[in-house]
Amino acid sequence: MKTFGVLVPVYNEENTILKIMEKIESLEFIYEAIIVDDGSTDSSFEIIQKFKSNKIKFFKLESNMGKTAAINFALKQSTCDIVAIQDADLEYDPAELEELVRPIFNGLADVVYGSRFMVKKASRVLYFYHFLANKFLTCMSNFFTNYNMTDIETCYKVFRREILSEYSFTSKGFGMEVELSALFSFLNCRVYEAPISYYGRTYEEGKKVSYIDGVWAIYYILYFNLIAPKTKIFKSQKMKWLRNR
Repeated sequence: MKTFGVLVPVYNEENTILKIMEKIESLEFIYEAIIVDDGSTDSSFEIIQKFKSNKIKFFKLESNMGKTAAINFALKQSTCDIVAIQDADLEYDPAELEELVRPIFNGLADVVYGSRFMVKKASRVLYFYHFLANKFLTCMSNFFTNYNMTDIETCYKVFRREILSEYSFTSKGFGMEVELSALFSFLNCRVYEAPISYYGRTYEEGKKVSYIDGVWAIYYILYFNLIAPKTKIFKSQKMKWLRNR
């Protein structure tokens, strides 16, 4: 029986981290949760430490190194066959992960993205310019990967952990979204999308992404699709994946 776990990066989420942990604890299909505090300066880590759970393991990075570094660390601690990335800000509902993991459990997919732009249950109306930026970056990524995806910038990426066996991310910040998409394409993974709800936040409520992240995403799309496939890192990862699949 395959096991399913979540990787949760946390940075200054004292208002929401407890609710996320309570939701994760209540969901029986989640076997394990790896929470990595990315050098929070608020009370996030103190709240995490006080939470009693048999399925949650928590760690703390000494300084704020960015979401990619936190996920990279969490991935190394996971013992599950299938893992998902779960933000700690309540924009995504962990209960919906059960639908996303099903195509992998059924042997149809290696990777499933939760799309905020397919037919969905609920989605908060927010920033139009963010919507345009996301569409542009997804279209640009699709041009190189030849995927017909609708949302590469989504948090919800569910995948077989063995795909990234011994892999270490080289991007920073939110560049992981682009790096993963390029890598999955290079490895010829079976990628699916499934609709999800999206309970977005405003900047006043703690949203952290900025236009600088969009500029970096353009650079990462070019790098990971044109240059990275020629590097030893991508080539060796493909050999490992071919042996494991």
